[in-house]
Amino acid sequence: MCDESVPAGDWTLHDEDGFLGLVGPVLERRDGDRIVLGFRADAKHRNKRGVVQGGMLVTLADRAMGVTASTALNDQPVATVQLDTHFVSAGRIGEFIVADVDIVRVTRSLAFIDARLLADERLLMTARGIWKILTNPG
Repeated sequence: MCDESVPAGDWTLHDEDGFLGLVGPVLERRDGDRIVLGFRADAKHRNKRGVVQGGMLVTLADRAMGVTASTALNDQPVATVQLDTHFVSAGRIGEFIVADVDIVRVTRSLAFIDARLLADERLLMTARGIWKILTNPG
């Protein structure tokens, strides 16, 4: 992707289907065996105060944490059970915001995940959640 709104690196479109197609584009890049997700905060992402809507940050965290869990489990489907978020700083329009995700623990049926959303090195939000490992995705 060679758009000046995208930071350096091998970023590609993550997903255009469903909800992300409405609020995106969300981009992805490989970092070793990890997938990093991010988006450029655009005018459509602003709230009434003119900063990035918290729901967009939560959307990025939820997707990035789920993708991380699924990827670590050899593409096993997962579903969000619990997601706790803490807003630290406002995202500004024009910033490229990324989700830095870590798997804390995996059991037979659950994955425990932490995330930090960053604009450059500035912390915007932290998240902690639990994902159910699905054996029957239906």
